[in-house]
Amino acid sequence: MIFLHGWPGMGLTWRAQMQALAAEGWCCIAPDMRGYGDSSVPKAPGAYALREIVRDMVELHDHVGGRAAVWVGHDLGSPVAVALASHYPERCRGVALVSVPYFPDGFALANLLPLVNRKIYPADQYPDGQWDYLRFYVTHFEQTVRDFDADIPAALAAIYRPGNPASRGQVYRSALVTRNGGWFGSQHRPPAVTPDPALWPPADFDILVAAFRVTGFRPANAWYLNDEANVGYARSAPNGGRLSQPVLFINGDLDGLFDITLSDIAEPMRQACPDLTVTHQPAGHWLPLERKTDLVDDIRSWAKDRQLA
Repeated sequence: MIFLHGWPGMGLTWRAQMQALAAEGWCCIAPDMRGYGDSSVPKAPGAYALREIVRDMVELHDHVGGRAAVWVGHDLGSPVAVALASHYPERCRGVALVSVPYFPDGFALANLLPLVNRKIYPADQYPDGQWDYLRFYVTHFEQTVRDFDADIPAALAAIYRPGNPASRGQVYRSALVTRNGGWFGSQHRPPAVTPDPALWPPADFDILVAAFRVTGFRPANAWYLNDEANVGYARSAPNGGRLSQPVLFINGDLDGLFDITLSDIAEPMRQACPDLTVTHQPAGHWLPLERKTDLVDDIRSWAKDRQLA
């Protein structure tokens, strides 16, 4: 079982799930993805296109024996997992997607906009809906890097917050980034925030901070600069990206970005995944950290039901 983290994480994101599932006999692997932790850190933004990252995963998979694996992805790790499953189906016998559903035409702003809930985000006020932050990464890339790098511990503490039931169905903060002049507004640096130890145990959070002190946010944010290349790569997948493998999607019901119950964001996945299982957790976007044990239960039950073990 190979676990792929997203932005802004590292393989350590999956500690709880790996420990639990390895104890049950799974061989569990969680790499630091390209641009993160101890992985390679190319300078060119194009080096973070999905095609290149999938090639990394193919090389990793070969290195550990190449047997068909169960791939588990969270956040931007989910597009990597499904891209590998669609382009290299022989390497994948099941895919578990956490928080971010599958977009067979590519995870890109142009493919997200038609799925925005316009009752929450009227087009005249929020043309990009909750995806305004994606637009901002492209139009103000250098600023995003400077703002996050201004105080890395505070930035990571501010990013990793649990879901808030009171915010469900409301305009999410990601829709206001351009309007506010950045994630942190005119201050251009994150506020002083205490890390949430229920998400990241303090020792693990220190490791995460130390890793970002080395790389900064530039390589992590560069993942967002490759929409055109990623759409082209998605469209080159066999069978239009349709997945024959069992697919699990775990939804965060308090996720202001991806909660599939508030829009049609899951419809492309439903059309492309005939063997789809959907589960729900009462949490925000950081499901591997917010619902550590529940996530294990969902993956374990699905794998047993689909005879993947």
